[in-house]
Amino acid sequence: MHRRLIAPGALAASLLLAIPASAASYTPGAPGIGDPYYPAYGNGGYDVSHYDLRLTYQPRTDELEGTATLLATTTQDLSRFDLDFLLDVSEVRVNGAKASFSTSGEHELEITPAKPLAKGTPVTVVVRYSGVPSTKSAYGFSTWHRTPDGAVAADEPESAWWWYPSNDHPLDKATYDVSVAVPDGTQAISNGTLQSSSSRLGWTRYNWRSNKPQATYLTTLAVGKFDITTGTSDGGVPVVNAYSKDLGDNDGAARASVERTGELVDWLSGYFGPYPFSSAGGYVPNTTTGYALETQTRVYYSPRQFANGSNTSVVVHELAHQWYGDDVSLKGWKDIWINEGFARYAQWLWSEHEGEGTTQELADYTYASHPADDVFWTVAPGDPGAENQFDAAVYDRGALAVQALRNEVGDDAFFAVLKGWPKEHAYGNASVDDFRTFAERVSGRSLDALFDTWLFQPSKPGAPAARGAGLAKSAVADRGSVARPTSWRKIAATDSVHSGTARGH
Repeated sequence: MHRRLIAPGALAASLLLAIPASAASYTPGAPGIGDPYYPAYGNGGYDVSHYDLRLTYQPRTDELEGTATLLATTTQDLSRFDLDFLLDVSEVRVNGAKASFSTSGEHELEITPAKPLAKGTPVTVVVRYSGVPSTKSAYGFSTWHRTPDGAVAADEPESAWWWYPSNDHPLDKATYDVSVAVPDGTQAISNGTLQSSSSRLGWTRYNWRSNKPQATYLTTLAVGKFDITTGTSDGGVPVVNAYSKDLGDNDGAARASVERTGELVDWLSGYFGPYPFSSAGGYVPNTTTGYALETQTRVYYSPRQFANGSNTSVVVHELAHQWYGDDVSLKGWKDIWINEGFARYAQWLWSEHEGEGTTQELADYTYASHPADDVFWTVAPGDPGAENQFDAAVYDRGALAVQALRNEVGDDAFFAVLKGWPKEHAYGNASVDDFRTFAERVSGRSLDALFDTWLFQPSKPGAPAARGAGLAKSAVADRGSVARPTSWRKIAATDSVHSGTARGH
């Protein structure tokens, strides 16, 4: 909190001259953006509009050198501000002038500009840095994944700290230019569109651009030896996919799944509206992690996702996030249901499309297969808590809530909501409460009770609520009489889509 100095005319000028700026109304930006799930994540006092990252990476030694240029605007009279970062900083400049800096806490870089910054000031921050990301950890974990021929940055809810300084929270989305030099014969992959590449003196530089707002955790970097495929979907979306050259037995199944990206983007567009970004695709590096992540335009897949054969269901899940999670991002991490409930529901829609179980059959089975005393029902998808952010209930009970909404408002209103939501909040942020308000506006119905029952109560909705939400009598009466849909095993296999992260979600 700060107070502005208010004084008339010349008195104001004399007071401002007499009192050092830092002692007037200028205060430090908060070391966290205010998310109760992760109080130290993100920062206050400014808003970033663009990141320009110019990097050099040596896979053999895991050495990374970089210059990050951040374009931002102050949101308060600012004496000092933080960035979230772990590597070793050699110099910081703010609007061209050298700034002093220090570190604090687990991952804070504190920057004090030579002159304090008034509210509404455009700011250019340049940070020069270097380090070995795999040697860094915070809170006892790392999100930098070494591979036999390089490394990958992909994790949730954080991964930026290990490779670039940022305001690390989805509330502060920005555009990106990511330029990476790597030894010849190695590739660097990131989000968006490859603008150019060039080789010089044994190094090749790749220049990637994301021209739509992007959350920090959705920004990815992959360095290694890849086989890269390109194409265009029937709907005109450019597709770039990449596969590590040492995937072994998982290679065929990975390609049989991820190469369908263009087809699946077009199919999902029928439900969610036009694809919101300049390109689509995915990459499968040779990592030992077990999860996939909806890194914007360039989805990260672990080879383990394809250990049992092709897996279009997980591709559908991650591509659905391009609308629900990436285009429209959450306001706070408690709003995770909008990301995961709808990505899981997209898998249910795909199941129906493939003739392996309708959305209603999947909802009936989900409800019936968890008895009332199952801890599954104690997790409230509408606000699950940081410790349960990626619990199976957020996905499965979350999708069940989506089906309950569909049955409550009818298909016409439901599909209007499904397609209208990404358009209503395009490239912005929204909460569960915003979604309920939007669905009420489109459907003309009050949905308070429905949302409370299916998303917020830490107990199994009773038979009256289940019947009211359109669940089958057999599901409400006896779990034994509900047949397991054919797709259930495939969908359940993606319950760990995010739960294998370095954070242990």
